[in-house]
Amino acid sequence: MDEFQKVFEALKWASSFLQKNNRDANAGEILLRHFLQMTRAQLFANQQLILSDSVKESFLQAIYDHVKGVPIQHIMGFEEFYGRRFNVNSHVLIPRPETEELIYEALKKINHTFSNQNGLRLIDIGTGSGIISITMKLECPFLDVTAIDISPQALDIAKTNAMNLKADIDFLHGDLLQPILNKQEKVDIILSNPPYIPDEDIHVLSEVVKDYEPHQALFGGVDGLDYYRKLMQQIPLIIQKKAIIGFEIGMGQGKQVAKLLNETFPNGHTEIIYDINGKDRMVFCQL
Repeated sequence: MDEFQKVFEALKWASSFLQKNNRDANAGEILLRHFLQMTRAQLFANQQLILSDSVKESFLQAIYDHVKGVPIQHIMGFEEFYGRRFNVNSHVLIPRPETEELIYEALKKINHTFSNQNGLRLIDIGTGSGIISITMKLECPFLDVTAIDISPQALDIAKTNAMNLKADIDFLHGDLLQPILNKQEKVDIILSNPPYIPDEDIHVLSEVVKDYEPHQALFGGVDGLDYYRKLMQQIPLIIQKKAIIGFEIGMGQGKQVAKLLNETFPNGHTEIIYDINGKDRMVFCQL
C-alpha cells in the first residue's frame, strides 16, 4: 500500500491503473469521493490531503475489484438517477442516463395529454430498482403508480428505494402485465424499460455488464424484441381509450417496435424519439 499517500497521488495511480486495464479512468475519482464522502469540489480542494490507512485500503480494494469487473455502483451500493440516490445490487439493472430521457418525455406527454390528471393510473413493467415508478410518482404526485417485476429480489430493492425516497408505490410480483390482467383493471399510462438486448450480443458486452447484472433484465430473445411482442398481446386488454404507452428500446430497434405498436394500435399516434446522442432510444404511442 505504498503506491500513494495523498489524494492527488491516489487519483493519478488509479487513473493509470484503470486505463491499463481497459476501465474508465474516472472511476477512481468517483470511488475516492465515495470513501472520503466529499463532493468533486471538495476533493479537488484537498489534493494534498494525506489519506488514512482505512481509506487507502478500501480504495485499493475497490479499484482492484472494479478491474476484475465489479461495477462501481455495486461497490458503493447506489447510483444517482434524476437527482436521487437509488440502492442497487446484482439483482437489478444499474440505472442509465438514457432512462432519464424516458422519464422526461413521459412527463411532457402526460402534461400535454391529460387535462384532468386526478386518478391517472401508471404501470411500470419490469421495475427493477424502481427508478421509473418512483421517479414518476415523485415528479407527479397525482399519479396512482403500480410497479411490477418477476424478480422478488428486485422488488425488495425497489421497495427499499421507495421507502427511502418516500414514494407511495403499489408493488406487484408477476410476469409483465399478468398481475393487472388477473385483477381485470384498466390503466392510463404504461412505461417500461424491458430486456431488449439480442441474446447473441452477450459476446460483445463488457464483463462489467454480463457478469454482474441480471441476464433476466438484459436479454430479449434472438432479436431482442420478445418482451415487446408479449406486451402487444397484453396491453390492449388493460389500456384505457385515452392513454400513453412509452418504451425504452435498444439502438436500432425503433422502427421494429414502432411497427409492433402501429399494428396493435392502428388509430394511435406512434413516434420514435431519439436520445441526446442522436440514437433511437424511445418509442411512444398515444391513444
